Amino acid sequence: MQEFTITKKISKQGKNSIIVVPKILHDHLQPNDLVEINIKILKRGNE
Repeated sequence: MQEFTITKKISKQGKNSIIVVPKILHDHLQPNDLVEINIKILKRGNE
């Protein structure tokens, strides 16, 4: 099992909020991979 920690801003795509996976991780991720994503809010956008 590999584990990566990234810090990202939430992006907006239409009405959806999205998290863009960094290109450096594309070699480690493949379609149909099952991943666990934990979200910790470090700072609110309006603060």
